[in-house]
Amino acid sequence: MMSLPGTFACDEYGRPFIVLRDQENQKRLTGNEAIKSHILAAKQISSIIRSSLGPKGLDKMMVSGDGDVTVTNDGATILKLMDVDHEIGKLMVQLSQSQDDEIGDGTTGVVVLAGALLEQAESLLDRGIHPIRIADGFELAAQCAVKHLDSIAQPFPVSRDNKEPLIRVAMTTLGSKIVNKCHRQMAEIAVDAVLTVADLEKKDVNFELIKLECKVGGRMEDTCLVKGVVVDKTMSHSQMPTVLKDVKLAILTCPFEPPKPKTKHKLDVTSADDYRKLREYEQEKFLLMVKQVKDAGATLAICQWGFDDEANHLLLQQQLPAVRWVGGPEIELIAIATGGRIVPRFEELSADKLGSAGLVRELSFGTTKDKMLVIEDCKNTRAVTVLIRGGNQMVTAEAKRSIHDALCVVRSLIRDSRIVYGGGAAEISCSLAVAREADQLSTLEQYAFRSFSVALESIPLALAENSGLPPIETLSELKARQGVENSSTFGVDCMLTGNSDMKDHHVIESLHSKKQQIVLATQLVKMILKIDDVRTPADR
Repeated sequence: MMSLPGTFACDEYGRPFIVLRDQENQKRLTGNEAIKSHILAAKQISSIIRSSLGPKGLDKMMVSGDGDVTVTNDGATILKLMDVDHEIGKLMVQLSQSQDDEIGDGTTGVVVLAGALLEQAESLLDRGIHPIRIADGFELAAQCAVKHLDSIAQPFPVSRDNKEPLIRVAMTTLGSKIVNKCHRQMAEIAVDAVLTVADLEKKDVNFELIKLECKVGGRMEDTCLVKGVVVDKTMSHSQMPTVLKDVKLAILTCPFEPPKPKTKHKLDVTSADDYRKLREYEQEKFLLMVKQVKDAGATLAICQWGFDDEANHLLLQQQLPAVRWVGGPEIELIAIATGGRIVPRFEELSADKLGSAGLVRELSFGTTKDKMLVIEDCKNTRAVTVLIRGGNQMVTAEAKRSIHDALCVVRSLIRDSRIVYGGGAAEISCSLAVAREADQLSTLEQYAFRSFSVALESIPLALAENSGLPPIETLSELKARQGVENSSTFGVDCMLTGNSDMKDHHVIESLHSKKQQIVLATQLVKMILKIDDVRTPADR
């Protein structure tokens, strides 16, 4: 039988009721008071991130408990690193994370839109409209906005022969990031990387074949795309050759050391002869391992585990170059790129399990003697690595996040090649469409439609504000122009060029990303509006 949350009792008329336990230790919010508390928390999160929207958005510096510093204006990263206690605040963090996982871009916009929708919901609650009617109205308005986006979307050419349109979309994504001083170069790298691994017939991109590797030092302009795999390791011995051609790779996850019992063991060496025999046994076993690798035809050993200096010396003596302590994900990528098999035991090694590469070389950086290993001209030419350079770790980490966003946007265009125009143009067009639809409704939902229309304007307002333009005037002018000229390409001129036509600026966004923003933000707002009773411990 299920235990009751309190004591069962009856009043003087015999009607039963339950006296709940620990009421003095709990805080309780009910009705509109609970909803308004949630709206306040969500609005605070939204206002923090609002100033990071657009090409002129400001960066945030996040300092962790152990002193790690992150400087970024990526919405998902800011929210992930914020220490949010409030339950609804955590939902906003998950909202931006789901946008990041699905699309990779638009993480700031989706939180700003959700905050604006909740702000509008608050004024509707104050007018006495039931939260369920508001939530249902928002859902219908979102469907209307998504339908309108489909009608204004334009087809977009995706081909390996003409990369320029894709490069322009990637440049739009990178325009608001720290890499914008060389965003043409970064956009080209992102497009080349995606097109190398993309299967255009199936409209699929395997991100596992694209590796982002950061190396502090040099300038951001030194970032390059390597058609192969870059590993942050060097040859195990300094006298091993640094350039190898027509390489056969043995990819090993077994250690280069004599076999040991799996259980705990103890070995007593009582004489010099025993010690000598033990040493000879170890050397013999090790030479057998090297022989097995060489007999298979391998000219380079990639090892997941390490080996001692004596083993290293014997490898040099036997003229078998080796790389040690290569991580699991890197081992897998090398296996995919070179067409090799990962071998768990030396006895299983054979010629057909070896990977092949045209060139393996060491890259040296600056005066610090930092080196990395590059495996190029691989059997599977679709594996690529983006080697990111920058003045310090913060810059390279932010550049990595920026390039990841650009890769995600190019991928979403390969999957669905329809686009809308950015700079707030699509939001203004949807806002006008939803407002027109509100005039056709005779039910209470028309209020929710009008509020949804106002909330959509929060994106162009924030873009204008962050660019130093007068927000209300700019928005009024753009709405008038879109209405008069019946064009959905007019957006906020963030770069202050004097031309508001986003088509001329090539400010393009993927239709899938924009639809996802509206749908996700509306779903979260609906969920928040339906919570009317919150119990929390009193000490929170």
